[in-house]
Amino acid sequence: MSTQATEKLAPRPFLKWAGGKSKLIGQYLPYFPTDFKNYYEPFLGGGAVFFHLLPAEAILMDINQELINTYCCVRDNVELLIELLSEHRARHSGDYYYYLRSRTTGSDIERAARLIYLNKTCFNGLYRENRCGQFNVPIGTYKNPQICQPDILRSASIALKFAKIETGHFKSVLEYAKTSQDFVYFDPPYYPLSQTSNFTAYSRNFFNEEEQIKLRDIFAELRSRGVKVMLSNSDCGFIRDLYSGFNIHTISASRSINSKAGKRGKITEVLVTSY
Repeated sequence: MSTQATEKLAPRPFLKWAGGKSKLIGQYLPYFPTDFKNYYEPFLGGGAVFFHLLPAEAILMDINQELINTYCCVRDNVELLIELLSEHRARHSGDYYYYLRSRTTGSDIERAARLIYLNKTCFNGLYRENRCGQFNVPIGTYKNPQICQPDILRSASIALKFAKIETGHFKSVLEYAKTSQDFVYFDPPYYPLSQTSNFTAYSRNFFNEEEQIKLRDIFAELRSRGVKVMLSNSDCGFIRDLYSGFNIHTISASRSINSKAGKRGKITEVLVTSY
């Protein structure tokens, strides 16, 4: 198989996700542990770190039930999912987008295809729910949205085959990660640097300052067990103070989602490690 074909089929995120880590993996490489057996990711999102590491044993979690359902369908029923997405691609229009956005029922596979379709066609790939749990992002302005990408979906399906995927709160990781053979990566909703950058409510479950503190306490508990823990978050005084007892590394990132175009651009983030 040629290098070009190998690269084409390499597992990668199949969703666009605010705060996705695909472009930061190169900076993360020096900080990934090399000696672990079990991988845990409680804030799954786009899954860029999982798809890069491709661990033999993994438990992937998120509190967003629709997201977890989509991952399960990609893993277990990818061919039917591709068929449904092809139908969505053929029918795509502004009216069709808002029709599908208004729907909240359907089979697991129908809901998964709906989420991927909306993700690929909505404004900036942003996932956001209102207080009733309804997706409420307007349509984007794409000329040719990549609604159905069979090769990417199939390679993701293969990568996910042996992963356990479940809906759960981040504290659930304490039930699993207990030894030095375990590696936990936390990518929570970032602590907002301003009101316009506040995307802590991508689902109906808000992630506020109190949740950030609970997460730090779980980080500390895992370290006390010998678990290897890594966390991404905003580069600000609150987060640096919160994790002052751990190793804090500075990462250069780009802010592509902001209500004001002038505030998009380079920004620093922190990567915290327990090791």
